[in-house]
Amino acid sequence: MADDDVVLEVGPGLGSLTLGLLEVAARVTAVEIDPRLAQLLPVTVAERAPELADRLTVVEADALRVRELPEPPPTALVANLPYNVAVPVLLHLLELLPTLDRALILVQAEVAERLAAAPGAAAYGIPSVKAAWYGEVRRAGSIGRRVFWPEPNVDSGLVALTRRPPPEGDRRATFAVVDAAFATRRKSLRAALARWAGSPAAAEVRLRAAGIDPGSRGEQLSVTDFARLAATDPVQP
Repeated sequence: MADDDVVLEVGPGLGSLTLGLLEVAARVTAVEIDPRLAQLLPVTVAERAPELADRLTVVEADALRVRELPEPPPTALVANLPYNVAVPVLLHLLELLPTLDRALILVQAEVAERLAAAPGAAAYGIPSVKAAWYGEVRRAGSIGRRVFWPEPNVDSGLVALTRRPPPEGDRRATFAVVDAAFATRRKSLRAALARWAGSPAAAEVRLRAAGIDPGSRGEQLSVTDFARLAATDPVQP
């Protein structure tokens, strides 16, 4: 964390992490969905660290539905995300905010494994590929359940993402291929992409045009492979 960073914190809760972030960052924009917590957070900061209160902006909103944020634009994302929204929130914010050049999020251990999985790994799937569109993703640590109160029934993991330029190609088109490839991940890509391409034969033509074995499966392809496949010309009937 650099002293000129503008941190976007999602789900600040009671503000324990917010106070730490305010000490090391230029500004913190905290997005909180709970109206009561959103109202209390500025009070907490004013009481515990009044000299830092002017660095904080609180936005009462659902992070999954945010469409714009106050200036200055955030450069880093810090979040503790629930299992059911972790991946959608992360992908939404990375697409919405190109100024985010890195992220550190706390998620359920299983989600952390999926986000950071490499091609060929058992956990590799849609979250892995889509997160890799935006940057390099890695596991940054494991968090046991006993550090939380109340204690959850699952372990957690830290995931770090460093932004890099996306592959050449169209994001929406690439993500559509990814969704199709993993909808029936046990099938070969020739079969899994039949509906996307128009038929198994058309899928094979496009796979071969992209230099991909039609008998391979989605978990063997990198995000660059998917982008190259999405850019191939549709087969005319």
